[in-house]
Amino acid sequence: MTQDIHEPKPRRGLLDRHATLERNATLLLVGSFLVVTIGGIVEIAPLFWLENTIEKVEGMRPYTPLELAGRDIYVREGCYVCHSQMIRPMRDEVERYGHYSLAAESMYDHPFQWGSKRTGPDVARVGGRYSDEWHYDHLSDPQSVVPESVMPKYDYLARTRLEVTHIGDLLETHAMVGVPYTDDMIANARDDMRVQVDPWGDTDGLLERYPGAQVRDFDRNPQLTEMDALIAYLQMLGTLVDFSTFIADDSR
Repeated sequence: MTQDIHEPKPRRGLLDRHATLERNATLLLVGSFLVVTIGGIVEIAPLFWLENTIEKVEGMRPYTPLELAGRDIYVREGCYVCHSQMIRPMRDEVERYGHYSLAAESMYDHPFQWGSKRTGPDVARVGGRYSDEWHYDHLSDPQSVVPESVMPKYDYLARTRLEVTHIGDLLETHAMVGVPYTDDMIANARDDMRVQVDPWGDTDGLLERYPGAQVRDFDRNPQLTEMDALIAYLQMLGTLVDFSTFIADDSR
């Protein structure tokens, strides 16, 4: 049986055309650029028509000077490498750590502490779960409270005086990138840092500027130390938002 000479030739498959694209570096570069450009426009352009990409949540406020200093110590010591601050909206995560993380909780973070790496537990809701004494012991000698922990000791923080000289400049820098620190907050930064560890001090101004700020001697040491700042930061994580209102909304 002879083949009809007029039978059309089979069309080139999609894979053959894709191979042509892969073999031509210039064509591949142009195609990749077009794909990235279109995808970027679709994702980024709508943001220019939104007044705010983060939904504001009642209760959120900027960090106090002491909490902000503690957060910088947290980042400096690499705590974020093992402890994320991002609870995912999955059942096992929520049951273990608490309500899933909200974008508004990180709206004043530069940089934020979200991530996927966890050698230790997530600390987004650690505030108020343990006493100051527990945090002190855990930071000084982690294995004394969690025998299987691989966390190094940070006992030197309790012996290191907290630097207060440039705290006003730090608040001013954060204000430049959008954190709503007022001139009054910046001017009183040093005093607010000291008074937060002094329960007998004049805390009215501090609490007016930072509602709900916790005032006490965090490390059982009359001196203002880096341990004070770090514990103050940890004890406020997850405490600013009333999550019972979100739980009620989610159950509807």
